[in-house]
Amino acid sequence: MAYTKIHAIKATVDKAIDYICNPEKTDEKMFVSSYACSPETAAYDFKYTLDHCRENSPNKAYHLIQAFAPGEVGFEEAHRIGKELADKLLEGKYSYIVTTHIDKGHVHNHIIFCAADNIEHNKYHDCKQSYYHIRKLSDELCREHNLSVIIPGDQRGRKYKEWQSDQNGSAWKTQIRKDINFCIKSASTYEEFLLLMRAKGYEIKGETFEEGAAKYISFRPLDKERFVRGSAKSLGKEYTKERIRERIERKRERKAVIPKRDYSARRLIDTSDEKFKSSPGLQRWAAIENLKIAAQSYNEVGSLAELEHKIAVKTEAGKSAKQSVVELEHRIKDLAEIIKYAQQYKDNRSYHIGYKKAKNPDAYFRRYESQIILYGGARRMLEQADISLKGLNVDKLKAEYQKLMKQKSELTSTYKNCEKEVRELKRKQENLNQYLGRTQPDPAQEQQEKSKNQTL
Repeated sequence: MAYTKIHAIKATVDKAIDYICNPEKTDEKMFVSSYACSPETAAYDFKYTLDHCRENSPNKAYHLIQAFAPGEVGFEEAHRIGKELADKLLEGKYSYIVTTHIDKGHVHNHIIFCAADNIEHNKYHDCKQSYYHIRKLSDELCREHNLSVIIPGDQRGRKYKEWQSDQNGSAWKTQIRKDINFCIKSASTYEEFLLLMRAKGYEIKGETFEEGAAKYISFRPLDKERFVRGSAKSLGKEYTKERIRERIERKRERKAVIPKRDYSARRLIDTSDEKFKSSPGLQRWAAIENLKIAAQSYNEVGSLAELEHKIAVKTEAGKSAKQSVVELEHRIKDLAEIIKYAQQYKDNRSYHIGYKKAKNPDAYFRRYESQIILYGGARRMLEQADISLKGLNVDKLKAEYQKLMKQKSELTSTYKNCEKEVRELKRKQENLNQYLGRTQPDPAQEQQEKSKNQTL
C-alpha cells in the first residue's frame, strides 16, 4: 500500500507549487496535471477562491503526498493513481495540481489543492476522520491497480458541454423503450421494475396508482432535460404504467411471507465440532435450528431458482446504479470547473474593460494584475469548453450542479442498499445449498472442464 501524509499550507502557496512542478523532478513537467486551474496561475486561482470564503481559517491550501514502495509502480501509472485519488477525494469541488516526482528511489505523488471549494467557498476540514478517508481511498486505488496492473474498462463520461448539447432528437426514446423492456424482463414485481429503472439513472414520476395520482408515468434519462410520458402517443401503448404492471404480473404471481423471527439471516450451525459429537441433545438442538434457518429461507424465496433470480435482479440494479454514479461524477466535475471559471469571468470582466479603456494601460495592469490574468484565463477555458459567454448565468449552473449532486446521493444510496441485500440473499443461498447438500459450481473448474471437452 502507498504511504500518505497531508499538511496545511498557511503561506507561500506559489513556492510550494513551484517546488512540486520542478521540471527536474517531473521529467520536464511531463508528470504535471491540474484541475480548475493551471500550474502557472494556480496561486492566483486559489487566492480568488479564498477571497470569497467566509471562514477565518489561515489555511490557504493543503499538500498531500502519496509515496509508493521502490519498484512497485511505474511513473505513468503512479501519476494516474494520483489523479484518481485527487478526483475521488475532492469530488470536483476543489482546484488542484498533481505532480509525480521521479528523482528519488521511490516514486511519489504531490497533490496541492485549494483550501476552499469553488462552489460554496467552504473550507476543507482536515482532521483524523478526513485523513482516514484519504488512506481508505488510496488503499482502494492501490488494490484496484494491484500497484502495477490497471483494471481495464475505465470509461470516462462525456464532457459537460457534449452532454448538454445532446438534448434533441427522438432516437433516445428507443433507448428508453429498450431499458423499460429489459427491466420488465428482469423484475418480478412492479416495485422491482421501478428500482431497476432508477438504478439505470432514470428519474420517475407519476408511478403510483392511488387516487389523485398522475395519469401517466414519466421517465427522464440521466442525460436529458425533460421527462417522457409513458403514454400510447409518446412511447406506445405497451409502456403505460398500467400495461407495465400487467406485463410484470403476467409472468409470475408472488406470495409474500412475513416471518415472526428472522432465522434466515443466520448461518447454519456447524455440527462437525467435537462438542456436538459427544452430546446427542446438542445435536438435536442444532438440527432443529438448522431446519428453521433453511425453512425460513425457503419460505422467503419460494425456491432456489427464485432466490437466484432475486440475486441477479439486485446485482444488476446495484451494478447499474454504480455505473450511473460514475457517469454523474464526471458530469459534476466538468460542471464544477465551468462554474468556477464562469464566476471568475463575471467577477473580473469589469477589470478587463477598465484595462482596455485605461489611459495608462501599464499602470492599470500593475494595479489589477491578478484580476486581469484571472479574467483572461477564465475566458480562455470557457471558450475551450464551447460555453457561450453571452447570457452566462452562474446561478442557473449552480442550481444544475445541486440537482446532479442530489441525483448522485440517491443513486449512491440505491447501489449500497442493493449490495447489502445481495449479501443477505447470498447468505440464504449458501444456507440452503449447505442444508440440501448442494455445492456451488467452481467457475475455474467449469472452465477447465469446458476446455478439456473442446480439446477432446
